Amino acid sequence: MEIIYKDEHVVVCSKPSGILSEGESASAMPTLLGEALGALGEDNTRIFPVHRLDKETSGLMVFARSSKAAAALSESIADSRMKKVYLALLCGVPKEEKGRLEDLLFFDRQRSKSFVVDRDRKGVKQAILEYETVCASDDYTLVRVFLLTGRTHQIRAQFASRGLPLAGDRRYGAPKESAEGLALLSYKLSFPHPKTGALMEFELEEMGDAFHLFREKGGAKKLSTNIF
Repeated sequence: MEIIYKDEHVVVCSKPSGILSEGESASAMPTLLGEALGALGEDNTRIFPVHRLDKETSGLMVFARSSKAAAALSESIADSRMKKVYLALLCGVPKEEKGRLEDLLFFDRQRSKSFVVDRDRKGVKQAILEYETVCASDDYTLVRVFLLTGRTHQIRAQFASRGLPLAGDRRYGAPKESAEGLALLSYKLSFPHPKTGALMEFELEEMGDAFHLFREKGGAKKLSTNIF
């Protein structure tokens, strides 16, 4: 875990894959982040989660450091002023280089998996995203994803339902050789500061181990911020 920015109201960090983004366990992000702040000599080590990433997803997150800041950040999520952009490596090539996916999504808690369904019923929610191709090889496509709704496993389930599972995502049908970890990264994050209202913008420069296969397969000579 890397702390990218902190002040008395918020802390922005890069969450590794395999770590829970919320909860009170010793291995969850709020606990780890509080310990990291304490090690830096911070008196206030209280952490308030305001959004989440799937356990397998890595990338940028913002946490509040007070209940007042948490309320302000939650409001910015509710009115879509907080924006997140993802990079996802798909197994396969979409028919269109860019597009909009709209589905009905049902999350099965017992199976811990989301399903695209064809009719509305209890527990079903609308899921909308937009994507654009960054670069592609014969077998893989790197896409930039803009979430318009925030559903559990949304990106993973929507692309998998179209025969395009994310590399490394065996839960949703990716081949074993596609990647060691889930190739899904929250790489851009912006939000109004909860105290000043100033626009805060952050972007990761490293894409992570899950994207190495794409580089090795010749999908791009160099995957770095110059493609963003």
